[in-house]
Amino acid sequence: MQLAQRLQSIPPYLFMELREKLRRARAAGKDVISLAIGDPVEPTPDPVIEELARAARDPANHRYPTDEEKGMLAFRQAVARWYAERYQVELDPETEVLALIGSKEGCHHFALARVNAGDLVLMTDPGYPAYRASIFFAGGEPVTVPIRAEDGFLPRLDEIPADAARRASACFLNYPNNPTGAVATPAFFAELVGFARRYGVAVCHDNPYSEFVFDGARRLSFLQTPGAREVGIELNSLSKPFNMTGWRIGFAVGNRELLRGLAQVKSNTDSGIFNAVQYAGIAALERCGENVDRMLGVYERRRRLVADTLTAIGWKAELPKGTFYVWLPTPGGMSSAECASLLLERAQVLVAPGRGYGEYGEGYIRISLTVSDARLAEAMERMRRLRQLMDARG
Repeated sequence: MQLAQRLQSIPPYLFMELREKLRRARAAGKDVISLAIGDPVEPTPDPVIEELARAARDPANHRYPTDEEKGMLAFRQAVARWYAERYQVELDPETEVLALIGSKEGCHHFALARVNAGDLVLMTDPGYPAYRASIFFAGGEPVTVPIRAEDGFLPRLDEIPADAARRASACFLNYPNNPTGAVATPAFFAELVGFARRYGVAVCHDNPYSEFVFDGARRLSFLQTPGAREVGIELNSLSKPFNMTGWRIGFAVGNRELLRGLAQVKSNTDSGIFNAVQYAGIAALERCGENVDRMLGVYERRRRLVADTLTAIGWKAELPKGTFYVWLPTPGGMSSAECASLLLERAQVLVAPGRGYGEYGEGYIRISLTVSDARLAEAMERMRRLRQLMDARG
């Protein structure tokens, strides 16, 4: 059976490949510690689970979701209140908030709602691999915008060729940044708004790590920037701050016309989010703020363990300013694939090779902090022993 030609342009999804490597290794009886995927092991807060159970017992919620293409008004109102409290951003829940089945869905629907066949779409490199796939599905052409350590992993907008900027209809970016852990600044977002206005580019700022910033860095929303909602939208998710990756609930906020387009795509694609999950989402936003503070403490402890361990064995490890990842230059000039293979084969530690995030991710690996303290400590000990063995052999 011949498949659609569009699938030929879609690269293999990095995290599916990593999961398959993990499956094969464990099937062979190896005790592999996976530091490759950002999936918190801590449980969802009790009030969220209790609200899900309550709402799931109500037969009224067993039917198609309420306001299926937009999400329940009560959920959208909770999002608006959360944005007002966290970021001092006032949103109209009727027109400027849209419920999503996770922010990944929002990326895909943004591309379908905005990008025409042949359009150029800007995306940072390294960057979340799903952006590239969404661009291809919409018939667009990705244009990589390098982000480099010397620039704080922020794109140099003035380096984007004017011809590419004029032909671009949209751009994808996210800060705090996956995979580098970099954070944006108000000055950069102001520059981005000016760039988007100048060239008519619609911005999709993917912000699922918004709550995880360290060392005095400021939590930011793109929509805090004057003029931002005139040129773009912001995506967010309950997955990371409330340990709800499997629940699949998030939201898009910002430009009304773009959100109307996303809603039109959604109404022809899915039937919305189970009402009980939306009620649980309201409980997370309104009653579980302390979970964010608790998880910040957990990730702070873990990132320091990683940095201290690797620095002690001579591996340059800088603490990230945001997210729950550590972005590491590979030692000894190794490629990212060589380093990842060595760690898997010799230390039974699975990491994400930087090349999977784009050309400019080469020479790095990404370590996730979303495993238990004990497993992370064991992974660091395995890496320490491997380095000692390699040093002993010269």
